[in-house]
Amino acid sequence: MKYVLKSILVIMALSLSITTAAAHKEAAKHKSDGKAKAKTKAKAKKTRKTKKAKAVPARVLFEKMTKAADVPPQSFGSYAKGCFAGGQQLAINGPAWQVMRLSRNRNWGTPRIVAYIEKLARDTKAKDGWPGLLVGDMSQPRGGPVSGHASHQVGLDTDIWLRPSPDRRLSLAERESLNSISVLTKNKKKINPDIWKPAYLKLYRRAVSYKEVGLIFVNPVIKRRLCKDAGKDRKWLRKVRPWRGHYSHFHVRLICAKGDKQCKNQPKMAAGDGCGADLAKWFKPKKKKKKGFKFKFVPKKEMTLAGLPRACRRVLKQ
Repeated sequence: MKYVLKSILVIMALSLSITTAAAHKEAAKHKSDGKAKAKTKAKAKKTRKTKKAKAVPARVLFEKMTKAADVPPQSFGSYAKGCFAGGQQLAINGPAWQVMRLSRNRNWGTPRIVAYIEKLARDTKAKDGWPGLLVGDMSQPRGGPVSGHASHQVGLDTDIWLRPSPDRRLSLAERESLNSISVLTKNKKKINPDIWKPAYLKLYRRAVSYKEVGLIFVNPVIKRRLCKDAGKDRKWLRKVRPWRGHYSHFHVRLICAKGDKQCKNQPKMAAGDGCGADLAKWFKPKKKKKKGFKFKFVPKKEMTLAGLPRACRRVLKQ
């Protein structure tokens, strides 16, 4: 009997030992799995952070480019979502133009827009008596998103100031501090008769006269005045498109170059001079806001490189 009890105790001890060992093994496994899961989770979190860090606004990337991509000229994408390669810098001084805001380094574009500005400046001075052009923003050296503009991205846009160039060369400081002039009254509802001269009609007409011009943006009040003063020749008015702002400058946009398959053109404008119902819409009274209405400002997310044509990645590296 003594031996039987001893055997039972030994068996019980072994059983307990085996159970304890199994429990330890299971606990170790759970601990190991927990560490693996924590490691995977940490890695995933790090990856998300890395991806987030990489999502730098495309504007920042293109602003860092100080020179053009030294390749044949080509535009990629649309005017408000694209870039370009093979850019050319407009000389800051010419026989009939001066470039403003040099610190921005935005006097770049495709060779076609540079040639257009030079031609417009020469023609307006020689044929229309305009003193000379003050050139505002064109594009950055490789285009892309640019602060203060929705477009100007593919090297086919330029702003021309409505302030005539003085008969002397402006200093670098003056080009940063001098502002353009508005041709509207203070409330921006009418043309300012003290500023507006017949020379402005000639300037706008000349600006759209070239076949490479797709359209120009002007303030609706200016468009209305051009419609009034145009006379019998009204075909050119079709290219003059009303848009908010644009009372101290006008914005010229060229069409894509023939054969430039990766450049997306502006949609075709409707037939006619654009002086009818389309223009009238800009002058309709605004609807009154309901009482208690509160405008909630939602900041627009900046475009990243992922939102641009894939070719723009290559443009940044060239």
